[in-house]
Parts: sequence; structure tokens; C-alpha cells
Amino acid sequence: MPNPETVRPTDPYDAVLLVSFGGPERPEDVVPFLENVTRGRGIPRERLEVVGEHYYLFGGRSPINDQNRALIAALSADLEAHGIDLPIYWGNRNWDPYLDDVVAQMARDGVRRAACLVTSAYSSWSSCRQYRDNLEAAVAAVPDGLVAPRLDKIRAYYHHPGFVQASVDGVLDALADLPAEVRDDARLVFVTHSIPTAMNDESGPDGGAYLAQHLDVVGVVADAVQEATGVAHERELVFCSRSGSPRTPWLEPDVNDRLAELADEQERTGRRQAVVMVPVGFVSDHMEVAFDLDTEAMATAERLGLTARRSASASTHPAFVAALRELVLERAAAERGEPVERPALGSLPPVADRCPTGCCLPRREQGSANALQQ
Repeated sequence: MPNPETVRPTDPYDAVLLVSFGGPERPEDVVPFLENVTRGRGIPRERLEVVGEHYYLFGGRSPINDQNRALIAALSADLEAHGIDLPIYWGNRNWDPYLDDVVAQMARDGVRRAACLVTSAYSSWSSCRQYRDNLEAAVAAVPDGLVAPRLDKIRAYYHHPGFVQASVDGVLDALADLPAEVRDDARLVFVTHSIPTAMNDESGPDGGAYLAQHLDVVGVVADAVQEATGVAHERELVFCSRSGSPRTPWLEPDVNDRLAELADEQERTGRRQAVVMVPVGFVSDHMEVAFDLDTEAMATAERLGLTARRSASASTHPAFVAALRELVLERAAAERGEPVERPALGSLPPVADRCPTGCCLPRREQGSANALQQ
């Protein structure tokens, strides 16, 4: 048995790996990036060029890579402040730094085992299982002559208290920014990425996890906001960023469609309607927040005469950064065979460290579910 005095709280890990989607950083990167995202699905280049227009509105640069750099800096500072010495690597699924290249570099650096933090908080094929497959493929691609590190993906953290607190604080700030005369009646419109209904049906070990997790955390955040403000705001979950065949059913309603319904209600009742759009399904303000919410949905709200604000995502909120550290230490303790508490708010239990074999299985019709924008 190892001497308890020589066991570090991070053992058996000697590194952290941040795993993300990736995004273009220059206009000339946009279409090649989208080709990476959609490889094997037969999506015409003309469609990719249309989607690429979203990026060109922002100079051809997705915010996601800069946000990941900021998150790494914040997590590094947090680890250092707590006396934890772990290098942080970063690899993307669809753009530089590519995951395969980074895992090979980890092997060259002598990393033997890493805790992997994914910039996606929920369970589904595209938000969890596919990242697990990416990690396995990156390990298999390590060049001969190198010892590939073992990579352990950290559990889904959508209801970790730190992630929830970041969302709550964002809502409170957005509410405070509304005109006083509409603040108490403001509706909380929680927004996440739509996925095909078939993917939701297969998500989690028993199916339906993606939607169930979102609905649960919506209640947790809204209840915490009520406790802080003394006001019970109406709340609901809507979706954005649908892509793929219109014949394939996806989770609804779309955020813009729902805003139109709320505007109709405002006209019928004469009651001024205010909304706070809460990007609860997103870790940071990447393209789907910057375009789908800040640009498109905000324009919809303005056109319809709705007073709207958008709350901040978790991003580098100190509570979220601390949660990532806690998740690494939690998994490390579990891997050492120690009893651990897995903090989780709401009615659903913590997601398992190791997903069952049949969890979040893909179906053929789910092939277009990855975001075309991040």
C-alpha cells in the first residue's frame, strides 16, 4: 500500500486535459473548419458557406478558443492558489490544437494519466459520448514508440453547485439590468442546444437524460433566483442552433418561435413582457451564444417589442472554475479507492464516473447533430 504521507490529492493524475469543440480563428479557416465538423455527412459546400456567414459577422473568428484560453488561465491560477501542481493541456475535436496532436505531445512529455474536463455539461451522444470516443481515438493514434496516457473523462457536471451558482449569478445580474417596472414580471427563458429527439431518447443509460437534466437544472436555478429575489419568475426551456434535415424531429420550441409567442401574448394582454435568456446549456459565450442569442434572438426580441436581456454563461466564474478543480480531485479520490461525495443539486443523482457501455448510443439520423457553430 502507498504511504498516505506520499499520496497527493491529485494522484493518480499527473495532468489535466481540457477537451473542447474548437473553432476557426481567421476568415480563411471558416469553411475548412466546417468541413471538419461535417466530414462524412455529405453536406454541400454551399450550405457550409451559408453557415460560415455567421462567423464572418465576427471577423471569421469563433470566440470559443479565446474563451478556452481564458478558462485554462483561470483554472491554472485556481490550482496554484490551492497548492496543486498539475499541467493543463488543451485539445479540440475540430480545430487546432487538435486532440490527437495534443495527446501525442502528452505522451512525449511523459504524462501517464490525465483527468479530462469537457466543455459540455450534459449527457447525450454529441455532448458526452462522442467526446469519450474522441479520447479513445486520440489514445489509439499515439505514434509507435510512445506510451499513450490513460485518459479519464470527468462526469457530467450540469448540476454541480459551482456550475449552478455561476448560472444563478448571471440571472441575478441580468434581472438587475432590466427596467424596474418590468423586472419582477420578467420570464426566465432558459436556452440550450437543440438535438434530434432520437438522440435525446438514447441519452443516458435509460434514455431521455439530455432533456431531463436540463429541465431539472432549470428548476434548481429558477428556485435559487426566487430565494435570492423573493420573486417567483415564470421559467421555461427552449432551444437553439438546430441544423440538419427538416424531416428529422428535433427538440422544440426554438427560442425565436417562443419569443414570437410571448410577443403575441403581450399584444393580447397589453402587459409589457420582459425576458431574460439564460444560456444554461452552454459553458461559455461561444458562437451559438454570440450569434443565436446575442445577435439573432436579440434582434427578434427588439423587432417584436420585447424587453430582453441575456445572462452570462459560466465561463470563468470563480464558482465554476472551483467546481472544475473539485471535480478533478473528486475523481482522483475515487480512483484511489477512497469514499467520495459527489455534489449535485436537484432531483437527479450524479452521473456515473464511467458511463455504461450502452449509454448515449448514436443513431444514423443523429449524424448532423453536432453544432455547425462554436
